[in-house]
Amino acid sequence: MVREISHFVGGAARAGASGRFGDVFDPSTGEVQAQVPLASRAEVEAAIANAQDAQPAWAAWNPQRRARVLLKFLDLVARDTEPLARLLSSEHGKTVADARADIQRGVEVVEFAAGAPHLLKGEYSAGVGTGIDVYSMRQPLGVVAGITPFNFPAMIPLWKMGPALAAGNAFILKPSERDPSVPVRLAELFLEAGLPAGVLNVVHGDKEAVDTLLDDDRVKAIGFVGSTPIAQYIYATAAANGKRAQCFGGAKNHLIVMPDADLDEVADALIGSGYGSAGERCMAISVAVPVGEATADALAEKLVERVAKLRVGPSLDDTVDYGPLVNAAAVERVTRAIAQGVADGAELLADGRGLTVPGHEHGFYLGPTLFDRVTPEMDLYRDEIFGPVLIIVRADDYEAALRLPSEHAYGNGVAIFTRDGDTARDFAAHVNTGMVGINVPIPVPIAYHTFGGWKQSGFGDLNQHGPDAFRFYTKTKTVTSRWPSGVREEASFVIPTME
Repeated sequence: MVREISHFVGGAARAGASGRFGDVFDPSTGEVQAQVPLASRAEVEAAIANAQDAQPAWAAWNPQRRARVLLKFLDLVARDTEPLARLLSSEHGKTVADARADIQRGVEVVEFAAGAPHLLKGEYSAGVGTGIDVYSMRQPLGVVAGITPFNFPAMIPLWKMGPALAAGNAFILKPSERDPSVPVRLAELFLEAGLPAGVLNVVHGDKEAVDTLLDDDRVKAIGFVGSTPIAQYIYATAAANGKRAQCFGGAKNHLIVMPDADLDEVADALIGSGYGSAGERCMAISVAVPVGEATADALAEKLVERVAKLRVGPSLDDTVDYGPLVNAAAVERVTRAIAQGVADGAELLADGRGLTVPGHEHGFYLGPTLFDRVTPEMDLYRDEIFGPVLIIVRADDYEAALRLPSEHAYGNGVAIFTRDGDTARDFAAHVNTGMVGINVPIPVPIAYHTFGGWKQSGFGDLNQHGPDAFRFYTKTKTVTSRWPSGVREEASFVIPTME
């Protein structure tokens, strides 16, 4: 029997009332396992009203008390990690091991957010003038929202809600309708941890739900992760409506391979970062850039050997390297991209199309695909494929390799593998990309630094997690205070100065 997923509003499950539903598949089998309600405008507005009612009392809790709720939540997630990971895997298609990592990277941001008592401290300057002190305080925005993607159904919701809640806001999450169960379960665990009902609400939906969050004046800020066209739309609409927005879009992450690099280390790094989670990661390395023909030839040989050994199968099978894509539409889109690459003249070294997994013939599988001699004019290079496709773009020298990620429309992450410190330092300083890895294939910063891309990969002034998260979810109030010392002054018509 197909189960029905509920919204989570006011601390309780709420059945969908719009009459519209979306299918949630088991990617490993291709079967529909659940239906998720798609909220109407009225349902989203009710969740916003619920959050608005609950937020003032939550903001009145002191930061230590709010932090204790986050710490209790972390205990509950640790208790339930295994069932959460298996649930996540069954809806997304990533392996259980990768699902555990998805949860863990979200947990790390909540751990950082539990330091809210320190992170919310303002500044104080005593005696800036005669008897005058100036101090600032950080205060919550009120009701804020997050719109999160399918590829990290635990990590990115936690990146958004952890700091927002710790700062004293109420939070409305609109998760992906493709794998919505884990976000609801996380909200239930927050309630169990002591979060007051209504402070965290989860509403499922499509564009109608998104537009309601964008249009409603009660929502003061929106965080988004997804495709670049939607990131641009949400950022522009939020700004036009006077809201704060941080919106992160697509990526085309390069890995530069210098001739002095250890090619076995590089090949292993490319295999893991390019094909892990079936390539459905915004930080996946999808472009290998070997410098020099000899480097490129040797690297291609090592990659072909490794690709042939990759194991693809059901996500709950602990022996596979990666599982299926999220749905049939994803398989069709990536398959078209592969066909276009062949038509454009790229050299196909490994073709993952048409993969069938015995016993799971209707699952959404694609084998690992590898292209060589891709050029910057090809769609394979320009577009984000978001699937298990790795391409090789050969560069004649270091300067040509540096230009590729620097001039690409996307600017999320980039990596360089080299044994030369001067080259690494020069690359880090000059590459036009938001996050850089040096001998690190997936340069996702730790929780107490910020995550964010440049160019068409990121819109907004502040990044995700780290100190930027608390800057984004709070507003600064500055107080200038004077206590008279008994000397009465006459009226002055000159703007005050601190002399």
